[in-house]
Amino acid sequence: MEAFKRWVGAGFGSGYSPKAPGTVGSLFALIPVYFVLQVSPVYGIIILVIITSILTLWTSSACESAWGKDPGTMVMDEFAGQSLAFVSISLTPELTTNFIILIGGFVLFRFFDILKPLGIYQVQKAGGGWGILLDDIIAGFYAFLCLKTLIFIVPNFF
Repeated sequence: MEAFKRWVGAGFGSGYSPKAPGTVGSLFALIPVYFVLQVSPVYGIIILVIITSILTLWTSSACESAWGKDPGTMVMDEFAGQSLAFVSISLTPELTTNFIILIGGFVLFRFFDILKPLGIYQVQKAGGGWGILLDDIIAGFYAFLCLKTLIFIVPNFF
């Protein structure tokens, strides 16, 4: 069961990337995000955030036992934060526009997740599953605010 928890915590294996596992995990998270956005950009994404948050909390102790405190291999928290960046973001019939929206949300989320400005770093110090999760949730919320603002200000680009 512990091996299964680590695999889930590693974003179904995406966190095993030897380089930039958080970035790879965030990219991998765009796959379910894209399909959920096709069905329900509000409730579906909220459910995805809740499920990935629960999975983060469920797998965090097994991942920390195996890989140390807040391990980079554990990327399920990236799934939760990356998903939150897209709450109520509607996709269009145009694939190019959807790609721009997804990449925009990805870049914004990674910006906030890596640099950890505006109090994100302090939240990460909480430790355990909550510390692992909450910094990504806040980064996802900041990315959501920025993405929504960009879509409003430059609607022809998105």
